Amino acid sequence: MNIINLIENTEGRCGCAYAHGLSFYVETERHRLLLDLGPSEETLRNAKVLGIDLTAVDTVILSHGHYDHSGGIIPFSEVNDKAVIYMQASATDDYYADDGENAPVRFRYIGIDKSIASLPQVRFLNGDTVIDDELELFVIRNRSHELPSTNRNLLVRGEDCYRRDEFGHEHVLVVRQNGKSVLMSGCAHNGILSILDAYTDRYGSAPDLVVSGFHLMKKTEYSADEIAEIEAIAETLRTYPTKFYTCHCTGTVAFDVMKNIMGDQLAYVHSGDVINVTD
Repeated sequence: MNIINLIENTEGRCGCAYAHGLSFYVETERHRLLLDLGPSEETLRNAKVLGIDLTAVDTVILSHGHYDHSGGIIPFSEVNDKAVIYMQASATDDYYADDGENAPVRFRYIGIDKSIASLPQVRFLNGDTVIDDELELFVIRNRSHELPSTNRNLLVRGEDCYRRDEFGHEHVLVVRQNGKSVLMSGCAHNGILSILDAYTDRYGSAPDLVVSGFHLMKKTEYSADEIAEIEAIAETLRTYPTKFYTCHCTGTVAFDVMKNIMGDQLAYVHSGDVINVTD
């Protein structure tokens, strides 16, 4: 199994663009798949730099309904109209970020390009889905932990109001091959601890690898309580017999706090980096 990052927030491999967003290419015995497609067509350009043939991709998983994970889907569909695109039906809802009262525009649209929903290769899901023996998707129905505080400004717009996003549009990918199990999530908006509890309940053991953003990034300084929250998450992750790779919305400040606790159990994936699944 090969896992290659196609785009991420931080500079990595020479020649690869980096931007706020996320995309991974995963090669298994049966599949050539993409988890998310980043914020724009830069994802496709990075794939070319990395020598990845996107016309051979057969499966696309959109982890949740945000622009920074879906912006490359329309450009991708123009070079590959055969790959099946899996997303939760609610990924097409109207998602917003509350940037605060002092922002030029307080409520900023962060949802997907609505034209994605019209692509004939899209398969809308309503919950858990087994694709085959290698690939499975599951949603979080009952969180075992509180949402990370960094999700508090993320909203969904209804007919007459904004309400807190409960992230029913987020699903998690499980990839299994040769006795290895890899759990992949775009942002873990539901909380990485709740996701791991759901995985353990479902499969009876922990995954070998987790590849995911943890959505702990902030644009402003962290409070003491927020640092304590990050430390508590890291202390719990340290109890798992699992190697963690994180990126994107975790943020480098939160990563450094977690790395200090988790050591070699935690690594950061930069744009264009390769993950060694055999470790």
